[in-house]
Amino acid sequence: MTVTEENAPASHYDRIGGASSVKAAVELFYDKVLADPVSAAYFADVDMASQRRHLAMMLTVVLGGPNEYTGRGLAEAHQPLNIPVAHYVKVGEYLTVTLAELGVPADILADVQTVLGQVQGQVVSAGNRSGA
Repeated sequence: MTVTEENAPASHYDRIGGASSVKAAVELFYDKVLADPVSAAYFADVDMASQRRHLAMMLTVVLGGPNEYTGRGLAEAHQPLNIPVAHYVKVGEYLTVTLAELGVPADILADVQTVLGQVQGQVVSAGNRSGA
C-alpha cells in the first residue's frame, strides 16, 4: 500500500487545528512571557506584532505545517542577547505549559520539547551554556 495524501498521517499542525490554534498558542505564550519581568526584559525594544508573527511561522514549521518563515536564524537573532540557560528553560516551560493548557496531545508536547532541546545551543549564548 502506498501513502497518498488522503491516507497520510496528519501533521501535528493539522492535529492541533492549524493556523488558528498556532495563533492562539502564540498569544497565550507571549502573555506569559511578558508577565515575567525577567523574560519581558528581552522584548523591551521589540515590535511584538512582528515578533508574534515570526513565532507563529516558526511554530508552524516545528509542528509540520507550511514553511513560510523568512526571518533571521535562531542564532543570529538570539546570540547577541546573551541568554543564559535558566532563562531559555523558563521560556521553554512557558511554551510547553501554554500548549498543554490548550489541550495539545502529549506526543506533540514531547516533540516540541525535543526541538527545544535541539535548538538550545543556537539560542543560549556560548558563555552561558554550562548551567543555570
